Amino acid sequence: MKKELNTKDRDQLIVTLEKRFEKFAKRHSGIKWSAVLERLLKQPAQLYALHQMEISGGEPDVVDQDKKSGALLFYDCSAESPAGRRSSCYDEQALNSRKENKPKHSAMGLAEDMGVELLTEADYRHLQTLGEFDLKTSSWVFTPEAIRKLGGAVFCDRRYNTVFVYHNGAESYYAARGFRAKLWL
Repeated sequence: MKKELNTKDRDQLIVTLEKRFEKFAKRHSGIKWSAVLERLLKQPAQLYALHQMEISGGEPDVVDQDKKSGALLFYDCSAESPAGRRSSCYDEQALNSRKENKPKHSAMGLAEDMGVELLTEADYRHLQTLGEFDLKTSSWVFTPEAIRKLGGAVFCDRRYNTVFVYHNGAESYYAARGFRAKLWL
């Protein structure tokens, strides 16, 4: 299935991204909106992924640019973990292992469907240098294979002006835990 936005959704997304880009200029110092717009218009599949980030509550914004290729990095910059992605266990293996009270989806499965990746712990720490995020919620982050093989998964949040990294069973899910995504474009 080809994942592309219709013209109306594309134009609305671009307007939303531009307003956010201007409002939060400190997140992307030295990057010009004209360069962002040019890349957006050339990559319709990536626009679809950004739209998925937006409609699920992520409020994506530019946070970095690769100096060689010019590629832009978008993170979910919503104040709290995106509302449309909460109550998910970590991955499909965890989802399939639950016998009762299964969540609707897993973080990794939903990210794949959206065409995005989960933030890593390093990404999450970088995000927290751009503002204060997840003061009331938490977010799954990409879990190292060694931890996942043992049944665990990693999540982060910010409390007491400190970024905390925790663990949980990968099959666990909570109404206040979702995931934050990233997308190179």
